[in-house]
Amino acid sequence: MKVNHLKNYFAALGIIAGSFTAYAQSAPKKFIDPANMDLSVKPGNDFYEYASGTWIKNNPVPAKETRWGSFNELRDFNVNAVRSLVEAAAANKTAPAGSVTKRVGDFYAAAMDSLTIERLGYTPIKADLERIKNIANLNDVLNQVTYMRSNGIGSALYGFGVGQDRKNVTKYMVNISQGGTTLSDRDYYLKDDSRSVKIREAYDTYMTTLFNLIGYSKEEAAKKAKTVFGIEKKLAEAQMSRLEMRDPYKTYNKLTLSEFNKITPDINWNTTLTNLGVKGQDSVLVNSPSFFKSLNELLNSVSVADWKSYLEWNVLKGAANNLSSPFVNASFAFTQVQTGQKVQTPRWQRMSSLTDGVLGDLLGQLYVAKYFKPEAKARMDEMIKNLRKAFEIRIKNLDWMSDATKEKALAKLHAFYPKVGYTTKWRNYDGLVIKRDTYFQNLRNAGIWGFKDNISQLGKPIDRTRFGMTPPTVNAYYSPTMNEIVFPAGILQFPFFHPDADDAVNYGGIGAVIGHEMSHGFDDTGSQYDKDGNLKNWWTDEDRAKFNAKTKLLGEQFDAYTVLDTIHVNGKLTMGENIGDLGGLNAAYTAFKMTKQGQSKEKIDGFTPDQRFFLAWAQVWRGNILPETAAQLIKTDTHSPGPYRTIGAPVNMDAWYEAFDVKPGDKLYKKPEDRIRLW
Repeated sequence: MKVNHLKNYFAALGIIAGSFTAYAQSAPKKFIDPANMDLSVKPGNDFYEYASGTWIKNNPVPAKETRWGSFNELRDFNVNAVRSLVEAAAANKTAPAGSVTKRVGDFYAAAMDSLTIERLGYTPIKADLERIKNIANLNDVLNQVTYMRSNGIGSALYGFGVGQDRKNVTKYMVNISQGGTTLSDRDYYLKDDSRSVKIREAYDTYMTTLFNLIGYSKEEAAKKAKTVFGIEKKLAEAQMSRLEMRDPYKTYNKLTLSEFNKITPDINWNTTLTNLGVKGQDSVLVNSPSFFKSLNELLNSVSVADWKSYLEWNVLKGAANNLSSPFVNASFAFTQVQTGQKVQTPRWQRMSSLTDGVLGDLLGQLYVAKYFKPEAKARMDEMIKNLRKAFEIRIKNLDWMSDATKEKALAKLHAFYPKVGYTTKWRNYDGLVIKRDTYFQNLRNAGIWGFKDNISQLGKPIDRTRFGMTPPTVNAYYSPTMNEIVFPAGILQFPFFHPDADDAVNYGGIGAVIGHEMSHGFDDTGSQYDKDGNLKNWWTDEDRAKFNAKTKLLGEQFDAYTVLDTIHVNGKLTMGENIGDLGGLNAAYTAFKMTKQGQSKEKIDGFTPDQRFFLAWAQVWRGNILPETAAQLIKTDTHSPGPYRTIGAPVNMDAWYEAFDVKPGDKLYKKPEDRIRLW
């Protein structure tokens, strides 16, 4: 996964989706189990089915899930591990006031107090809705937007946050971005394919239901829903597409406040920043000036009454999952249409995950004390060292890159800053009030605290101790502006890693993940940042042209993969992750071949070391997915589906062909000259 400085970027670009935790149990009997495979399938025809076919047949998607695979098995253990921590904290009657245990316990106890939550109905948001009713003019509308943002209520109209200046990464800056919509992709507003129409209809039902639940007649609710959709459709039309947003230069626009004010005459950004508590800033980074030009036109063409409906909706959608069951059920009904999920996730599971999301540095301390193994970190540090060495060898041996660019690439590789496990400086959430009987207010308090914490970074040195993910998360990321590779404690588990596993399994799992994150520093966008993390070209024009030609071929390879019916993988949207997989698996293989097992031919459970390496990679990506979710992820996820992550990199590696005796005539066979060799 690759992350930028803005928090929403973390969610968008993971190596995997979701948060999972550790297997603390005894080691699996077989790290590569033939019982999970379909040995009747020829690996050169369908390596995904060969490696995981029996497992896939025996593991359909459970009703409360939208997909089920190796990650979800870990997640199932994870949510129970986290549950044990939060329930123990909530049951602890002697924890001192202000202690980690007390605060985690109080937050979870309040979240599980469904009787109080049901009794309150939508009372927690009545004051917010009343405030909107008192809006009289456009200036009031804009003031309400800033009030909501700084008070943990929502992020209407546009995105806002503090992050690094991508061209001067030693400095934090205000980042302002396009936004204002609800549906997961702008295409759902603009396209008329059957799936988009179905989602729009469900969205209309969702809005109408929530407006009705707060006292509007069905006719009034339907009218408001139509109004909100009309506004959001205009905002969607003004937004850049996901593909356009992948261009780091196109989305880098440093504007003085006076320049920005000229683009939006009806929004005074000096006043807006002051109202948001931001001081001393004479310029901002804007990802899409054209969006804000359109937004200003919209402010004038939409009536104040309609803007009030839009703001009401922003309060409602932000609160729905945290109100009484009619609101939660309406929200889930909308989710069902989008994802196909059959039954709602149990409340304890939602609330334990929420505790991790809101109080990650508190719950994280409890987690690492119980589940994190120091020996795992030591082994991880060693593997990172080996992967860096392997990547260096591979860069030096590239036949398509000049010595001048290689020198810069090696400098960037050597500057990678690895972080493993958890932060060295826990945030203690000073000033955040958490009470055992005020669930909704706890969330609001956390929203306010988080906003203030974010803007408090302005004027301070860059904090390298921060993790963009909580310790229990089974994921990893690369940050181009920090030039760091980060591996939270939760990923140091089987099937990625196990201290008792042979090197083939660990290098095919966590080794490929380490290589994946390193490769993000050299993918189509990460390669545009230098060793210090600045958005700055370090390539010769000739080398960049050769790189682009290779990535074009990789894009075409993935474009050819069919997901559902006529839906194909989007090779351009998934380019960064596909480069991450290809570079990462190659680097992991090079590192594996440096080990004693990598240089041997000794079989384990009937498989050679090289076969075990590639099978370890394959078993990470096995899984089943609901068709609705698959269709949604093709639009919104920068990762290719599991079956194509399984085969996408190996079919370009000579070692895979040799390991499984893949020959011309096999369905996955690519001629040696057609195999894509990047890093």
